[in-house]
Amino acid sequence: MESTKQLVFIPGPGMGHLVAAVEFGKLLISRANWLSITFFVIDLPIETRVHTYTNQSQSNQRLQFLHLSSPDQTQTNHLSNQEALLVETFNNSKELVRDAIIQNFMKTSSTNRLVGVIVDMFSDKMIQVATDLGLPSYVFFTSSAAFLGLMFYAQTLKDEHNRDISDFKNSDTLFPVSTYIHPLPAKVLPNVMLDKIGRLHLPLSTARMLRQAKAIIINTFVELELHSIKSLDNDDGVPVLYPIGPIINLNQEPDESINLWLDGQPDSSVLFLCFGSYGSFNEEQLKEIAVALDHSGCRFLWSLRQLQGKGEIGASDDVACPEQVLPDGFLTRTMNRGKVIGWAPQVAVLSHRSIGGFITHCGWNSILESLWFGVPIATWPMYAEQQVNAFEMVVDLEIAVDIKMEYRSESPVLVTAEEIENAIRRLMLDSTEEKNGIRKKMEELKDKSRKALLEGGSSYCFLDSLINEFKDHSSN
Repeated sequence: MESTKQLVFIPGPGMGHLVAAVEFGKLLISRANWLSITFFVIDLPIETRVHTYTNQSQSNQRLQFLHLSSPDQTQTNHLSNQEALLVETFNNSKELVRDAIIQNFMKTSSTNRLVGVIVDMFSDKMIQVATDLGLPSYVFFTSSAAFLGLMFYAQTLKDEHNRDISDFKNSDTLFPVSTYIHPLPAKVLPNVMLDKIGRLHLPLSTARMLRQAKAIIINTFVELELHSIKSLDNDDGVPVLYPIGPIINLNQEPDESINLWLDGQPDSSVLFLCFGSYGSFNEEQLKEIAVALDHSGCRFLWSLRQLQGKGEIGASDDVACPEQVLPDGFLTRTMNRGKVIGWAPQVAVLSHRSIGGFITHCGWNSILESLWFGVPIATWPMYAEQQVNAFEMVVDLEIAVDIKMEYRSESPVLVTAEEIENAIRRLMLDSTEEKNGIRKKMEELKDKSRKALLEGGSSYCFLDSLINEFKDHSSN
């Protein structure tokens, strides 16, 4: 019998990164019966649902979870910016990870051999840990291939031309980023790339570190991002790419009351509004959304979250009393065609036959879920790299309706009810779009996303190649 080989997987911070990592891990061990994976879960100094999730996922002996608590967490409690807090926590954990690898895998017998370390794009500093221990490192990149190209573009601009991409903030500059089909406007650059004094060093440092990995595993698929993947493949300075997506957690329990309401709606008739774990709006913006929904006459399911106070970090809470933040009479007027909820089981909702459109913050997981279920989207990005995700979907791939792709939750501008209503009508009520436009393209991508994972599909074959690489290392 072939002896078991081990992989260490260090997911990024938060549920979105962890769930994608675990789903990828499940896929790996289902295709390689000689492989086991241990997830090093670095606990954060903020409230998450991570422990609950890992306890529920501990059903397969070949998938194990090791929680690591950084001894330096108290030093990060003063940080109010979430991105800085997460990066600092991971940086402080390098020695902890190194010691855990040595203790758990390098002092045991060769029959339990460690064949590599997979790190998340947020835990890229762990590449150095793997290198120091003589282990091959692989990056699990949980965003788009196009955004990966933008990170390398910004890093090259700095290292080879001594220009900071943040210098172009508030300009009309168009960047010739090779992974995008059209020139990329400065107005949609992620906040982190526009913050010269504070955070610009983070994506630049990450890009430099990514170039040192043996390979980059991307949660995308060739049929979606062919242009971006070809561009990266043609760059000699980029490691080997393995596009193995879409990796999605499809085993989400539906909410009984939400499902009951959706069951009573016609097919493809309901607009779903959901803005991610950290997406929320002030009262003025909520009223504009409500007016747009009121005037459109569209059926809707709206996940409404409480606005975070200044300096607060972590996921938003549900709004306790929606009637206090929405226009007078809104809930009464729309009670027969709309439902306002708190947190939503997004995958379970998107899978329902009655959902016909999705206003989303454009997190990459949300985009892949929309594609998987063939649900057309309207883009309303909030934070992280979501603005460039929106640009790719709307401009490059022409599979989404734009609401305001340059919107930023850090410095929000008011999006008017008229702008929102126009997007809703295009997405849900325009018969031209229904027959020839976005809805048709999303149906085609739904089919392609599923075929990519089947035997002989593009992602299936890339995963085969990756597994063979692990096997080759284990035999050396």
